[in-house]
Amino acid sequence: MRLIRLYLVSILLLLSARPAIAAECAIASAHPLATRAGCEILQQGGNAFDAAVAVTAALAVVEPYASGLGGGGFYLLHRSADAFEVFIDARETAPAGATRELYLDEDGEPRHRASLDGASAAAIPGTPAAIDWIATRYGTLSLERLLAPAIALAEQGVPVDARYLWAIGYREALLQSSPGAAVFLDNGARPQAGYIVKQPQLAKTLRIVARSGRDGFYRGQLARELVKAVVAGGGVWELEDLAGYRLIEREPFTISFRGARISTAPLPSSGGLVMAQALQILEPLALEKMDEAQRAHFVAEAMRRGYNDRARYMGDPDFVDVPVARLASRKYALSRAASISADRATPSSELPDVADPLEEGSDTTHFSIVDRKGNRVAATLSVNAPFGAGMVAGDTGVLLNNHMNDFSLAVAAPNLYRLVGNHANAIEPGKRPLSSMSPTFVSDERGVLVLGTPGGSRIISMVLLGVLDYTLNPQVNLARIAGAPRYHHQYLPDRIQIESEGFTDHWVAALRAKGHTVESGGRRWGNMQVVFRDAATGRSIVESDPRGRAGVLF
Repeated sequence: MRLIRLYLVSILLLLSARPAIAAECAIASAHPLATRAGCEILQQGGNAFDAAVAVTAALAVVEPYASGLGGGGFYLLHRSADAFEVFIDARETAPAGATRELYLDEDGEPRHRASLDGASAAAIPGTPAAIDWIATRYGTLSLERLLAPAIALAEQGVPVDARYLWAIGYREALLQSSPGAAVFLDNGARPQAGYIVKQPQLAKTLRIVARSGRDGFYRGQLARELVKAVVAGGGVWELEDLAGYRLIEREPFTISFRGARISTAPLPSSGGLVMAQALQILEPLALEKMDEAQRAHFVAEAMRRGYNDRARYMGDPDFVDVPVARLASRKYALSRAASISADRATPSSELPDVADPLEEGSDTTHFSIVDRKGNRVAATLSVNAPFGAGMVAGDTGVLLNNHMNDFSLAVAAPNLYRLVGNHANAIEPGKRPLSSMSPTFVSDERGVLVLGTPGGSRIISMVLLGVLDYTLNPQVNLARIAGAPRYHHQYLPDRIQIESEGFTDHWVAALRAKGHTVESGGRRWGNMQVVFRDAATGRSIVESDPRGRAGVLF
């Protein structure tokens, strides 16, 4: 009993600790226990890619509301030995039996709950494939060793914190309706702070993956159990959907801005294209000489246009002919910038409509890692809404995602994050839904910044603001990058949304005077994780978003 008490005390101390700033363990993640898991792997001789696998698995245990084996995500990798960079697309895919009609009523209107709650909301997961792929192709240690910290956490249990309690309150009724999800509750009710959540079934599944790799999840008895549970719950998974899942290595999307090289997410993430347009609109402007409100006006106008094109053109590039070269071009960005006034907000109704013919052709988590050799990883993972679909598949311990909601169920119909789209992001079997997740590297003569954040539709704007802070200021200030107040415009709804703290009345009044609708989001959002490696010294420093430490989820 004394050992158990000591273990629990050490866990609680970890949960209250601020992430360390250390060259030997440059990992910033959303949870100290996940950071600790990655540090253990680095101390055992693993590289950044090994640590990424360990952190991914640990987050699946300690942040079940944000990521897990039942979800997916994106990994941006840089190998220092040969400067090789790759974007690993482990996004979920629509099962073969999924059609848009499954999510529409008899009048053709979206049935949003069908894409948000339960088995019908779940796409085929990609995270288990990513764990195996990164470990075997880029790591140096065995999967058994890399998953050992997560397995121990699942078996021994983790005390719930403020972010967990917020998420459980948001989805409590749904979790109560799924027998397998009882593990997240205390006798069927929302637990109190410090309650220990143990996940023995997830530990068993992690052991299978550790022993058999991707085939242990996508084939065999575990796959049969997953499919059986999904079908029993009203979903349309088949064994062939799991066996046929494929992870894709893509070329990262690169942007040049103010002397910096930005490497970020390509489609099916919209992050790269939206940021490319916004940054190219902003580059000719003397942003550093403007007051904060005037700068925010131009940034919001650039966001408005980037998100407008997101809604009009973007989708899975393996299914849709997206005019990437045109959308990413400086010439196109300048043509979009021509309609921006310094004194007047552009009504979104004046921009091209989402339903116009194309001219051509949730919750979430993030971690950043840099190892001693300069290998680096930025990874953003998700199950979409808090606790995903709110359903654990049978006895597997796997909490399912609800990323079917990321597809456009109907033209201009808003999803969970009020993002709109058209046929480019329509449901098709095997298709990946459009995403906003944007793991990013920013490199210049000073060094390299590794960053990313959760936050649904706001992810792109948050990363954009982080990039602007780094590139416009001569001194690197990670605390400011991670903690500065945030604002967001996504074309529709036509408004600048701001956090509830950090903006003066003068700032708000100045933007409203230009015709912007400015609304408070009701709370602060995001949970940015940042690492900076100094080119001159080779040392790395890390910073985690103060919002995460305060218990803010989005």
